[in-house]
This record gives sequence, C-alpha cells and structure tokens, in this order.
Amino acid sequence: MTHKLIIAGTIALATAFAAPAMANDVSIEQYGIGNAAGGGQTGIANKLGVFQDGAFNKTLTQQFGIGNTAATGQVGNNNNADTWQQGIGNAAGVGQFGDDHNAILTQDGAGNVAAGVQVGNGCDANVTQAGAGNVSAFVQTCP
Repeated sequence: MTHKLIIAGTIALATAFAAPAMANDVSIEQYGIGNAAGGGQTGIANKLGVFQDGAFNKTLTQQFGIGNTAATGQVGNNNNADTWQQGIGNAAGVGQFGDDHNAILTQDGAGNVAAGVQVGNGCDANVTQAGAGNVSAFVQTCP
C-alpha cells in the first residue's frame, strides 16, 4: 500500500503544477543521506518531479521541447534513475523500491509514454522510444 501511495504521490506531484503556461516546473523532495537530484530543462511547459527516501539515491532528468513530464520516486539505497526527453508531450515515470536499481528512460518524439516499477535488489531497465505515440511499461522484481 505504501508503494502505491508513493507512486501516486510522485505522479501527482509531477503533474499538479499551477504555473504559467510558458514556465518549466521542477519539484524535488529528498529524505535520508547522500541523495542527489539534477538535470536541466530547455523549452516550455516541461515538468519534473522527484521524490527520494533513503541513502545515496541519484536521479538525473534532461528535458528539451514542449510539454514533457518526468517523475521519479525512489525508496531504498543506491538507486539510479536517468530520464532523457526530447520532443513534445512525452511522459516518463519510474518508481524503484529496494537497493541497487538502475533505470534509464529515453524518449525522442511526440506523445510517448514510458513507465516502470522495480522492486527488490539489483534490477536494471533501459527503455528507448523514438517516434510518436509509443507506450511502454515494465515491472520487475529482483532478488
């Protein structure tokens, strides 16, 4: 239940901004020690939300274009998530629970959606989308 609440909260956080239409939005919350979040936005109406709880989690998000949304939620230790978006109206989100997970989501195009959840320890995911209207989702449980 807690995992569902964290994922829902992360997605809501990434999409519930009330800024002017031309603005880019960034929201970051971190709890624990040694967590790092960074990235950059070029364009308009891009949104990025990050939630990390634990130790030594890292996330990097780069957005180029218009109306892209990225959300990352990580609970545990030593998790890494990178999101790269270029184009218009792409959406990406990853939730990682446990330790030592890696996720890379790359989108180049318009209207693509990528989402995933990794649970346990040591999962790796790499999703690349190019073009328009692609949808992908993954769920992994690792020992």
